[in-house]
Amino acid sequence: MAHKAGFVNIIGNPNVGKSTLMNAFVGEKLSIITSKAQTTRHRILGIVNGDEFQVILSDTPGIIKPAYELQESMMGFVKSAFEDADVLIYMVEIGEKELKDEAFFNKITSSKIPVFLLLNKIDKSNQDQLEEQVQFWAQKVPNAELYPISALENFNVKEVFDRIVELLPDSPPFYPKDQLTDKPERFFVNEAIREKILMHYKKEIPYSVEVETEEFVEDEKIIRIRSVIMVERDSQKGIIIGHKGSALKRVGTEARITLEKFFGKQIHIELFVKVNKNWRNNERQLKRFGYNN
Repeated sequence: MAHKAGFVNIIGNPNVGKSTLMNAFVGEKLSIITSKAQTTRHRILGIVNGDEFQVILSDTPGIIKPAYELQESMMGFVKSAFEDADVLIYMVEIGEKELKDEAFFNKITSSKIPVFLLLNKIDKSNQDQLEEQVQFWAQKVPNAELYPISALENFNVKEVFDRIVELLPDSPPFYPKDQLTDKPERFFVNEAIREKILMHYKKEIPYSVEVETEEFVEDEKIIRIRSVIMVERDSQKGIIIGHKGSALKRVGTEARITLEKFFGKQIHIELFVKVNKNWRNNERQLKRFGYNN
């Protein structure tokens, strides 16, 4: 039997469940998930291997109108997702009516490759609303195969995945069969820390933060990590640290628990906070953090 392999890229507005879907497909938590928009900043690959297939999934940032350099770079990741896809997943949630960028939407409706329109979060709707939404999207994106799903509840996820495999081109695998992602360990450390910051801090703080792991030393039983949380202003540094370091300690403790589960090893983590003024608009800094590549 021929081997199938290809790139399946997931796009959509912020917070529609793209990261939840990719994690459900892969069976591992590769993309961080919070209720805040712009949680995903990078394009993250998740690789699902079978004896006769390799599905390379790509989670992308939610589509927004960029307000600063970092967001321009994030939309660059979305643009690249159109260029190398063998299958495109356009994800919407119940009640949604449009994509936040008309040019991207036109690319979807005029796509020459297979398009899936996944109507997510149907566990939050009733039958009448679901039927209305299915009709609406079937007219709006007539070139797509439409599936109502719940990524969180795993409803219809396997059916969609099996159909994707059917549509992939015959090809040898692109990556070794034991590889799960294209990102290095330090990337997942940074993301785990950033996830806890998104969960526990309000307003602008989570969006002003970048994390850089300076040390990742793995022994047989323990991984020792030293990471720096970058903020844009001195006042933000104080908020991240909290009274007598309590807020920073909570982030470190929760990140350690997440990373011990992810790596399957004991973790020792040290966190520091530094001011890195205006990094979101600094091209050199963005490149350093893996944007604008």
